[in-house]
Formats: sequence, structure tokens, C-alpha cells
Amino acid sequence: MLRALVPLGVRVLVIDDNSPDGTGELADRLAAELEGVSVLHRARKEGLGPAYLAGFREALRSDAEYVVEMDCDFSHDPRDLPRLVEACQAGADVALGSRYVEGGGTRNWGLGRRIVSAGGSLYARTLLGVPIRDLTGGFKCFRRAVLERLDLDAIHARGYAFQIETTYRALRAGFRVVEVPILFTDRARGSSKMSRSIVLEAAVRVPALRLAALAGRL
Repeated sequence: MLRALVPLGVRVLVIDDNSPDGTGELADRLAAELEGVSVLHRARKEGLGPAYLAGFREALRSDAEYVVEMDCDFSHDPRDLPRLVEACQAGADVALGSRYVEGGGTRNWGLGRRIVSAGGSLYARTLLGVPIRDLTGGFKCFRRAVLERLDLDAIHARGYAFQIETTYRALRAGFRVVEVPILFTDRARGSSKMSRSIVLEAAVRVPALRLAALAGRL
């Protein structure tokens, strides 16, 4: 799939948090073979949020006009990437690959996972008072101006609350967020990084964001 995307001018940055499964070594081999692929190695695992923030800062050091974040385990289908970019080209500031709008969905999820994911999005949407249906979605295309405007240093969420916070901050800054339907397929190998601490972080972080917004600090 990388070989199909890179010739189109897409630059791929792989974030490796010292993964023990050989991801970093495999990414290095791909980077050596394919122009336009690079790897950012980080010394230790600090969570999803810090890894994405490191990637955003690296992208902003380039001349990229659109920055896409996505999972590299094919839960997010790379073939959907052009639709997210096209949505931004058509006027969106953030295009969010959504499981919970018409045409979107999930595949290979158990009932428990579906309840946690959909319930988390509903919880965040209700408390924050925003219309976005998939606030925990992690397949997004940002216009460069959005990431330049957001205070990345103020984002401290490590788990899936990071996805909620970046989208909410974009909305609070007046940017237009559009949901693009996608089909999310659970990974064939490995396990989800969802944990009790990640769920707890989101449960606490969401009302904190709302209070900060009401107090004019966001």
C-alpha cells in the first residue's frame, strides 16, 4: 500500500516508540527502499498522545499542507486517505474518518468494544455540547493552519482522550470539522491498547475540557 501512495506525493512518517515487536526495524527497511518514507524513533512508550504530538511537530517542520494521522495496523484503510484530503480541499479544516455517521461502521468488534467506543463518543459529545459523532476517532486530516493554531504544548492526554481533545480544541478555535464515513476493521494480530486507565483518563479529561471552555481558558 505504501508503494501505491508514495508515488502520489504522499510522505509517510512512522512513529516508533521503541516497539518491542520489530516495528521500528521494519519501518527503517521501508524508509531505505522508498523515497518519501521516514521514521521517527522515540526512546520509550509514553502513550498515543505524545507520539502523535511528536509526529505533528515533525510534520510542521516540513512544508506539508495537509497532515493525516492514522493507525498503521490497517484498522484504518489507506484507501480512505484520499477522501479525507479531498474533504479538506473542499473546505473542511479537519476531516475526521467517522465510524458513527451514515456509511461508516466497524468490523470484527465484540459487543463490549462497540459499547465502550460508542458510549465514549456519546459521553464526550453530550458533555462537550458538540455535534461530532465520532469524537474518539483517530483517522484525521488536518489543514496545516489548524495544527499551527492549536497549542500543542497544552495537550497532555496520553490515551484516546487525545483524539477528543484535539477535535474539541479545533472546534473551539472556530475550525470546521467534517466527518467522512469509514469502515474501521479491528487488527488481525496484536491487541487493542484500550485499558482501564485510558478509559478513566477520558472520563476525567472530558469534563475538565468543558470547564476550561466555560472559564474561557480554551
